[in-house]
Amino acid sequence: MTWPTYLNEYEKLVIRMDNPRVVIDNGVCSTATLVKVDSARKHGILLEAVQVLTDLNLSIKKAYISSDCRWFMDVFHVTDQFGSKLTDESVISYLEQSLDTEKNDFEQPIGAEDYTALELAGADRPGLLSEVFAVLADLGCGVVDAKVWTHNGRIACLISIHDELSGASIDYDSPRILHIESRLLHVLKGDHGVCGARAAVSSAAISHPDRRLHQIMFADRDYERTSPPLTTLSSSFPAVSIQNWIERGYSVVTVQCLDRPKLLFDVVCTLTDMEYVVFHGTIDTDGHIAHQEFYIRHKDGSPISSEAERQRMIQCLQAAIERRSIKGQRLELYMEDRPGLLSEVTRTLRENGLLVTRADVSTKGDMTSTVIYVTDAAGQPADPGVIDAVRQRISPDCLIVEEKRPQFRRHEVAPGLGGVGVGLFYLGNLFWRNLYNLGLIKSFS
Repeated sequence: MTWPTYLNEYEKLVIRMDNPRVVIDNGVCSTATLVKVDSARKHGILLEAVQVLTDLNLSIKKAYISSDCRWFMDVFHVTDQFGSKLTDESVISYLEQSLDTEKNDFEQPIGAEDYTALELAGADRPGLLSEVFAVLADLGCGVVDAKVWTHNGRIACLISIHDELSGASIDYDSPRILHIESRLLHVLKGDHGVCGARAAVSSAAISHPDRRLHQIMFADRDYERTSPPLTTLSSSFPAVSIQNWIERGYSVVTVQCLDRPKLLFDVVCTLTDMEYVVFHGTIDTDGHIAHQEFYIRHKDGSPISSEAERQRMIQCLQAAIERRSIKGQRLELYMEDRPGLLSEVTRTLRENGLLVTRADVSTKGDMTSTVIYVTDAAGQPADPGVIDAVRQRISPDCLIVEEKRPQFRRHEVAPGLGGVGVGLFYLGNLFWRNLYNLGLIKSFS
C-alpha cells in the first residue's frame, strides 16, 4: 500500500487496524499457497477468515494464529480441492476482497427475498425427513434449498421454501406460515409427543447455514453422548485434551482426529459460539491425521475455571467434529424439479428401510441437485441390493450411487492425548515446527 505523504504514523496505524491486510504468497512454499491476514483483533475475526477459505472448498493443511494485545496475524497454508497451489486469478482476487472487507459480501441470509427459511430440530427417527417433505408438499410449499444434519439421535434442518404456484415467498407473520410451523412441529414430536422438538421461521440475521446448523444442534444439546464411552470407541474418534497454562492465563485445547474438509471451520465455529477467543494456535496435518492446538481464554479474559466446564468443552468439540463426518452411502440425484419430488424420493427411501443421515438440496432454475447419505434402519451400511432397487424406482439415469472410496489407514491416537500434558508438549514441538514450515522463521541448524 502506498500512503499519502500527509498521513502521520499514528493515522497509518489506525487505518491498518480498521482494515485487515491480506497477503497471498505463492513463492514461499512449493506445495501450498500462503494466505496471511493481519489486523486489529475482534471476536469472530478468525472464524470469518476460515469461513472464507472453506466456502471456496480450499484445504487448510497448516496454519499459525497469533495475537499480541489488540493485534492479530493468521497464516494459512491452503491448497485447492485437488491438492494444488492456487493459480486461478479470479479465486485469488476473490480471497483478497473477501478477507479485506469488514462485512463479507458473500454472507447472505439463508432465506433470500423470494424464499422463506425454516429451522427444524428434534429427535431423529426412520422416515422423519420423508414426513417433513410430505407435509410441505401437501401444503403447497416448494423446497428451494435444504441442509439436514443428524448426530447422536438428533436432527437439525434448514429449509428454504416458497409458494409452489406463484414462486413467491410466504409472509413470515401470515396465518399460513403459522399453520406450516404447527404441522411440522406435530411431525417432529411424533406420536409420543417427544420433547425438545422445534419448528420455526429462521431469523433474518442468519448469514451462514453451516454455522447455524452447529448452533441449532448445540442448543439441542446433541453433545450429551448416549453412545459407549471413549475407551470402547475406535481410534478414528476425535481426541480432545484441555489443560490450563496457569503462568500465562491460557487454556490449551488440543485436537487430534482424521483430517477432512472444513474441520478447522467446525472447531473454530464451536469455540467462537461458546464465547472463547483464540489468541494463539497451530494446525498441522500428518498424512490423514490433523493436529490442532489453540491457546484460548473466555471473552471475559479468564481460562477454563472448572472440571465441569472442561468436560463440556471436550464434549462440544467432539460433537462438532462428528456432525459433519460422513455416515452411510452417498446418493446423488440430479433431475428436473417438480412438485413433491423430494417427498417422493424420501418416501421411497423410507419404504426400502433406509435412514437419511445427511442431506443437501439445491434447486437452480428447473433442475434440482440432491446429495443424500443413507444407512439401514439400524445405522449400518445399506444393502447394495436395496440401493439398486431404490435407483430403479426413482430413476436409474438420474440417481448416482457413489462407489466406495478407499478407507484412510487407521492411525492410533497419540498415547496420553486424552489426558493432561499434551498441550505443553506441542508448544515446544508443533508450535516451532509450524513457524518454520510456514516460512515465518529460518532454521538455526
